[in-house]
Amino acid sequence: MPVTQLQRHTRIPRYVMGPKPKRRTELGLLIFASLLTVALYVIAELGFDSKIPPHVGPFLGILLGLSLIAHMANRWLIPQANAVILPLAALLNGIGYVIIVRWNPPYAKAQAGWVAIGVGLYIVTLLAVRYTRDLERYRYLLLLVGGILLVAPLFFTPLHGEAGTTGARLWVHYGHLEFQPVEISKILLCIYFASYFAANKEMLAIPTARVGNRLFLDPRPLIPIIVAWGAAMAVIGLEDDIGFAALLFTLFIGLLWIATGRVGYLVLGFLLFAAGAYIAARYFGQVHMRVNEWLDPWQTPTNVNAGGSQLSQGWFGMGSGGLGGTGLGRDIKLGTVPELTSDMIFAAIATEMGMIGAAVVVFAYILMVGAGLRVAQAARTDFSRLMATGLTIIIGFQAFFIMAGVLRLLPFTGITLPFVAYGGSSLLANYVLIALLLRISDEGAQSIAAERASGISQPGEGPMLPAR
Repeated sequence: MPVTQLQRHTRIPRYVMGPKPKRRTELGLLIFASLLTVALYVIAELGFDSKIPPHVGPFLGILLGLSLIAHMANRWLIPQANAVILPLAALLNGIGYVIIVRWNPPYAKAQAGWVAIGVGLYIVTLLAVRYTRDLERYRYLLLLVGGILLVAPLFFTPLHGEAGTTGARLWVHYGHLEFQPVEISKILLCIYFASYFAANKEMLAIPTARVGNRLFLDPRPLIPIIVAWGAAMAVIGLEDDIGFAALLFTLFIGLLWIATGRVGYLVLGFLLFAAGAYIAARYFGQVHMRVNEWLDPWQTPTNVNAGGSQLSQGWFGMGSGGLGGTGLGRDIKLGTVPELTSDMIFAAIATEMGMIGAAVVVFAYILMVGAGLRVAQAARTDFSRLMATGLTIIIGFQAFFIMAGVLRLLPFTGITLPFVAYGGSSLLANYVLIALLLRISDEGAQSIAAERASGISQPGEGPMLPAR
């Protein structure tokens, strides 16, 4: 019986379904994140010109106002949703804003506007997506829209704009506006992958093809999904965007493994990744340049960072930051680092806030990933479970790829650090992402509460409802 009908025919105690405990926790964490952001903002201004900013009051009011708007929307639309995901996003957003206003004030004004629009889009997403099963019904439409958004830069960038300094063609320009459609496309592709794997997980996991006296997995169910994934990877390859190519590959293999539970798919994924990385490093100019920079960041002739810019200066800055950092507003050398508030913002945090500040950011992402996986674990349908897992993979691995690139653990990709780096497209997409994640969380929590109140199952032993 669907949760809505179960709730309609069951008298559920108010203490079970009431939103107060989780929402109180969320409100307290949002206030803490806002106060911490204001404190960092004041410290940065004091370190820069030894004066308390005159507009600190309105700044705090705006932060608290946006947090309160999002919180009230949660009380109204998702009263049982996870209580820490939104505050963690607000904290990361605040830390990023302090760094942006410190090094690029004009960008900070634009980022503030994008945050306000992101909160509005967050509420619109919660209003539009009342039940996640509705997304499953339109999986092929979402695939079509995601594909159109994915190829859009190939047609618009050469005509209306120019490629970025890295050579990647990711932007669509329209007048004075520009955006990265791949940021929305990754969410739509995640929904499609989750829907397809949920509907075909038995065929993908159970051997049914007989060869002689042995049964093997039938490869035919994999053909449509591999075609969709391969087309997406080819388009991203044409756009010279290795960051999102790696993210999409990880999303695909991760969801395939979660849906089937077969380790063989992980092994296949690693083999495909190794083969693809070798081919891309040899025959794709952008990938070849990035790998050369990674292997030899000082002497490579094609290295755009040679001469002490971007990566090398970021490393020197992080080295000088040490444990406690040089102090917010105190460092004067990072201003020459290209794309400091977007690609290299993690280096700016590690320089002025030290290893402690960098660790705070890392742990915030770890907590967000843990909360996302907990949402997936409590989901009541296969589709919701896979969708929550995929959305969490996007947040976690996107953060990992860019931070690992800055630290030289992996080749530098230049993708944005979620909620922290400057960029309207990324910020809006991430607010949509956490709105969908919290919608899944609310559905799972209300389903569990309804089952417990009606005596259908014991706590922690609720049955997995079939995917719709």
